[in-house]
Amino acid sequence: MASSTVTLIDARGDAQAGSAAIADGSSHSLGPLTVRTQRLRGGRREGVLEVELVAGTTRVIVLPDRGLGLWKIFSGAIALGWQSPVQGPVHPRHVPLAEPSGLGWLDGFDELVARCGLVSNGAPDFDASGTLRHGLHGRIAHLPAHWLEVTLDDTAGTITLKGAVDETRFLSHALLMTTTLTVDANRPRVQWTDAVTNLSDRPATMQMLYHINFGPPLLGAGAELVAAVEELAPRNAAAVSDLSEWHQFVSPQAGRGEQVHFARLRPAGDGRATAMLVSPDKNHAAGVSWRTDTLPFFTLWKNQGGSADGYVAGIEPGTNFPNSRSFEESQGRVVPLSPRESVSFDLAIEYLTGPAVAAQRSRILAAGAGQPPTLHPRPRPDWSA
Repeated sequence: MASSTVTLIDARGDAQAGSAAIADGSSHSLGPLTVRTQRLRGGRREGVLEVELVAGTTRVIVLPDRGLGLWKIFSGAIALGWQSPVQGPVHPRHVPLAEPSGLGWLDGFDELVARCGLVSNGAPDFDASGTLRHGLHGRIAHLPAHWLEVTLDDTAGTITLKGAVDETRFLSHALLMTTTLTVDANRPRVQWTDAVTNLSDRPATMQMLYHINFGPPLLGAGAELVAAVEELAPRNAAAVSDLSEWHQFVSPQAGRGEQVHFARLRPAGDGRATAMLVSPDKNHAAGVSWRTDTLPFFTLWKNQGGSADGYVAGIEPGTNFPNSRSFEESQGRVVPLSPRESVSFDLAIEYLTGPAVAAQRSRILAAGAGQPPTLHPRPRPDWSA
């Protein structure tokens, strides 16, 4: 029994532990734990670094070039993620974040977990002249890690990945995100903590939203979202008709538009809220949990169009709602950071099956203490731009 640490990227972004550490097909193992790395080849994937963490029957694919996003999680034969019409992972150089429409972010969107932030995390934001100030969902998901190491601990049965990504601009902002992610060989659960630090000598503000996306096999006609909702409102007029069925899902319908609901969830006694997507047969689920003290707002994204167009549900805890930054700032939904101050975000995704699904449902509903949610029949003007 032992532990072993491998540094994959150093502080200057150079390979460590020998060039073979990030060569195609390289791996490092200890007992039931393995880390593999490869550079993808072909098309818009060319050059993307994949880091695969294998702990028992759980596999996680992390993308250091895309803000340490999680491309997919596998639990045995079950894949957690979705099938985007974008064939990813896409190298950030092919994603036009500064496109005048502000929607260039969508050119690379296909992860299970895509971080949105750090300066802005919502809809495109334009100034009075129509010039783009902040593109959709910000920049962090397209910035590369400049430091990355992985520790395999055979005694604990865990793999721990640590990494760092800068989002900085001279005379503007200097934010550092450091990540610690753990995979456990004894439990189909991936948990991580992101700490965002203001490196500047000046005060700063930031935003973070976790775009966590699920498609089949969990998503399908009869799938449902289980959450202890305190208050929920449709984002816009397009979601009003879905209000009575906000927690239910239908089959893919070609041409159906997205419908989004904004909410606040009731946390359990430990301060964590959980939203669980349950499969149509009620035998499989994915639970997403997070601390509500730093991620107090929740967005449910339902994109139930045709399968070829990206049939997907998004579970999205955040520091705010994903409106334009200027609107969210006007409502006080930005995080202030003094010089060298940090804020941390703790999240986990767990695959559940069999009796564990019903047990988790009971725990979630217990947080609601039997209180029905307040459902607003139309968008709240202080929640929706």
